[in-house]
Amino acid sequence: MNEISVCIVDDIKQLRNGLEEIITMSDGFRCIATIGTAEEAINKIPSLKPDVVLMDINLGDTLSGIDCVRVLKPQTPATNYMMCTVYEEDEKIFEALSAGASGYILKKTAPSKLLEAIRELYQGGAPMSSQIARKVVAAFQNKPATTGTTSSLNLLTNREKEILEQLSKGLMYKEIASQLFLSSETVRKHVYHIYEKLHVSNRVEAVNKYFGR
Repeated sequence: MNEISVCIVDDIKQLRNGLEEIITMSDGFRCIATIGTAEEAINKIPSLKPDVVLMDINLGDTLSGIDCVRVLKPQTPATNYMMCTVYEEDEKIFEALSAGASGYILKKTAPSKLLEAIRELYQGGAPMSSQIARKVVAAFQNKPATTGTTSSLNLLTNREKEILEQLSKGLMYKEIASQLFLSSETVRKHVYHIYEKLHVSNRVEAVNKYFGR
């Protein structure tokens, strides 16, 4: 299996080192750079072309991690950006997602969960910690579904609706599999079918559509 190349952007050296250690000591992952400033990230990442960037939001610089993603994503469309942060504010979450981030995870996440989230992001998912996902869901909860959305949701099987419900809670494929007594591969296939039927390309869009936004 190909190693997933990861770049870490964080202004706190101890955190950079800690994340680097987690990545380096894990099979299937390779840390190709650790970067401490927004400016360095914008200069280096386009030539490094990592599979995944773990991007701190608060870089203590004139530019935030969200600004970095906004600049870098158009230059590196194949790179997946995961915001790795202590923040849970709704405004920051939506700003990061609209800037081009595909995942959003809290710094207190356990190493095994972090690695799983990186892998999921690399494979086309949009991992978010459950606290973050709950906030995203809450923002869409009171939106009435549009007719178009309702009809596309009607195309989903009961099993697919069940899985979409679990996705909207921020669960990883493995967690959904154990809850529904399925294999992770089966869950992954269902998710692809859900994306196809809803005409979406990631978890955030699927959840948005599910809640009629």
